[in-house]
Amino acid sequence: MRSLERVHALVAGQPVDHLPVQPVVMMFAARHLGIPFIDYTRDGRNMAAAQSKLVHDFGIDCLLTCSDPAREVIDIAGEGSVNWYEDQGPAICEERAALLDKALLKTFHIPDPLGGGRMHDRIKAIEIMHQEFGGEVSIVGWVEGPLALGQELRGLTRVMTDFIDDAGFVEDLLDFTAEVAEVYAEAQIQSGADTIGMSDAAASMMGPRYYREFLFPRQLRVVESIRKAHPEIIVRLHMCGNTDAIIPQMKQLPVQIFELDSPTNLAAARACLGPDRVILGNVSTITDMLEGTPEHVYEACRRCHQTSGKFHVVGTGCEVPPMTPPENLHAMARYSREHRPDQFETASAA
Repeated sequence: MRSLERVHALVAGQPVDHLPVQPVVMMFAARHLGIPFIDYTRDGRNMAAAQSKLVHDFGIDCLLTCSDPAREVIDIAGEGSVNWYEDQGPAICEERAALLDKALLKTFHIPDPLGGGRMHDRIKAIEIMHQEFGGEVSIVGWVEGPLALGQELRGLTRVMTDFIDDAGFVEDLLDFTAEVAEVYAEAQIQSGADTIGMSDAAASMMGPRYYREFLFPRQLRVVESIRKAHPEIIVRLHMCGNTDAIIPQMKQLPVQIFELDSPTNLAAARACLGPDRVILGNVSTITDMLEGTPEHVYEACRRCHQTSGKFHVVGTGCEVPPMTPPENLHAMARYSREHRPDQFETASAA
């Protein structure tokens, strides 16, 4: 069974030969290729080469195009708020946030994903991946979710305060960032992505009320725009951290894959989501992947599989650390190859 077929069949509830494995691998990928991570983020050809090597060397069931939080930011507002480093990705400097002055939001425009900027660089990576793996391995495009991009433009502390002090501004900001995500997702799909990952990590810091009133409607807008235009596309929701409090609302999003980080209570999430929504991850990036042994990782994968039941994708809920022992990633991939989804037909509280 081809890797791409395996993932799509699982989502559709069809039989598969074994569990898919789709950990979040970025800095580890660059290290495995032997290049500084900054080169991975600056050139889509390097990203494509590193992800290709992961597929060949570890048997990973996807090519992941997530890399850093500054692609959309730079194409919208320039590099003024971004710090660049030697061997890590670009990071947002909140003291120089692009929206220190909220009035600047009215001057921002939706960037052209094919305009030669950093958004375009990711699309170039997707095109290279599609040339090598199209129809064989799942290509996961990536967009910043409405709050993720909003806090990258405004600064996390400021935007969280804005929810109370200036709700109207937050509404306008999230409408803008949701539209950016819609446009960028469409461009990546047209370039060959069969899955769109939407990252909205800051949502794990919100309570249910603010999530329901502000963020959920914008996330729903993005997901529905993708699903209506491209029903064949998988949408993968990534909100790392502890999302226990908002899972009852998250489950209303028509996404096919919920990527849950290790702080989230997996058994409670499964009980809330129901038995047939696909859960990816929950293996700890630190205690399992970085600090554990291969046997430890294999057992962690088993626990997550048993708790999730048959609708499960093996993986981590956040990024595999770059210093992770390669044998630990091999152990994760080996667990997926050695187990069918229905070996744990129904979810367990274990």
